[in-house]
Amino acid sequence: MAKRLNNESSIGDVLKEFIQSNKLQPGIDQISVKEAWVSLMGNGVNSYTKNVTLKGETLYVELSSSVLREELSHGKSKIITMINEELKREIVKSIVLR
Repeated sequence: MAKRLNNESSIGDVLKEFIQSNKLQPGIDQISVKEAWVSLMGNGVNSYTKNVTLKGETLYVELSSSVLREELSHGKSKIITMINEELKREIVKSIVLR
């Protein structure tokens, strides 16, 4: 059972406790990473993106263009940095482009 917070807790503290006690953080991270990918990559890359999945600390991105996959593979470390900066914490440690 979750611990009871006192009546003077902020909404942020209550939400953090709720997320932690119900183990919702991995699902929230999954959605946040997808949104970050869409906002950072722009329409050009997103039109060739089939699926974005976060498993653990690895981001799996399915692309329909082999040329784009090759181009993005040269900038994996920059993409990781951009996504982590967008999310304001280190979630992604590696990227697999398929």
